[in-house]
Amino acid sequence: MRVNHLIGILLILILLMLSPWTGQAREDQYESLKRFSQVLHLIEDNYVHEKDREDLLQGAIEGMLQKLDPHSSYVSLEDLRMMQEDFSGEFGGIGIQIGMRDNQLVVIAPIEDTPAHKAGLQAGDMILEINSTSTQGMSLTEAVRLIRGPKGEAVVLTILSADENKPQKVEIVRDTIPVHSVRIQELEKGYIQLRITDFKGNTTDDLSKEIRSYKSRNDLKGIILDLRNNPGGLLDQAVSVSDIFLNEGLIVYTQGRDKKQRKDYKASRRADDVDTPMIVLINAGSASASEIVAGALQDRNRALILGENTFGKGSVQSIIPLSDGSAIKLTIALYYTPSGRAIQAEGIAPDLRIPFQKKAAPEDETQHPTLRESGLEMHLRSPELHDNDQNELSDEIKELLSQDNQLRVALEILRSMPRIKELSNKQ
Repeated sequence: MRVNHLIGILLILILLMLSPWTGQAREDQYESLKRFSQVLHLIEDNYVHEKDREDLLQGAIEGMLQKLDPHSSYVSLEDLRMMQEDFSGEFGGIGIQIGMRDNQLVVIAPIEDTPAHKAGLQAGDMILEINSTSTQGMSLTEAVRLIRGPKGEAVVLTILSADENKPQKVEIVRDTIPVHSVRIQELEKGYIQLRITDFKGNTTDDLSKEIRSYKSRNDLKGIILDLRNNPGGLLDQAVSVSDIFLNEGLIVYTQGRDKKQRKDYKASRRADDVDTPMIVLINAGSASASEIVAGALQDRNRALILGENTFGKGSVQSIIPLSDGSAIKLTIALYYTPSGRAIQAEGIAPDLRIPFQKKAAPEDETQHPTLRESGLEMHLRSPELHDNDQNELSDEIKELLSQDNQLRVALEILRSMPRIKELSNKQ
């Protein structure tokens, strides 16, 4: 018997001695490990090219994790550094979140104002090749490694969009992807759009600063929290962002295999809690942490949810370190909204379903324009109205709203909320 085969058998015996199983379970485990050892040695002895044992064992680990679900994976030391950069620093890339759907690499969401966003990549686009390398059977970590790179260098993606019949090659020049994830836009006096692109380590602080800064200068009447194409991020940030708008009660809970492993995340009352009327925008690119926020605000009747169904990524991954500095990313639990709804593969359904239309429908020039008193020549003006009382939208905001029907509808509803509340209180 060869020495390396003896080593393999010895390894099996050690594992068996460490195992708490007995009887038939131990025999089954022995047979499984024996089969693995046989395959390992058959490859080493007979494969057309010589293979290093460490590479074979590495491949076995990666394949074992890949068989579990699309989000469990082996994380090398380099990949671990990349993940840490995602949440706390800057990195060279194109600004895209990717995932697996039906064993195919897909775009979950491009991050706003990044090269991927400017190149026109959209949620749901399939990535068939990266620099002419097929993504078939490729792990997420390997795909991320190939897409990232030094600023200024290009990466070529072969993309198949939902509305296209054939793939297209898209060359995208990498840039430094910033970590700032919160943007504010005043739509009209007192009404703001708060756009969260993803949930990083500083998202809650940035959001709180933007709200405080605006309230110090203006009377805040309404908030549109825009979570569209937000692929998620850190759980603690999803919880703390929700906590800004909730003063008590459950935000989300996680449940693992063991029912005793349930963990609740609750809101707490704080002096800077925000109780302004709000609407949350979601779509198919809203995933994970953004689904937690939308689900919490929906279940707690804190906000009206508008848009389209979310992605449905409701599983919890834990990074578990290994002895050599690498790690495994392992799915350990599922997310549930306060009412007990599972997010995984279900997503969050909006209260008001409004499909996205990029451009407002143009007016029919053959029809007579709507005529009002204010359009008549020499019309009388009300003495109670003055030019500085009119809340005219800027040309920039008018163009923004004309290009985004979901945002436009959200603003209309937000304006009406005080009156709707007043009427409901009279019932």
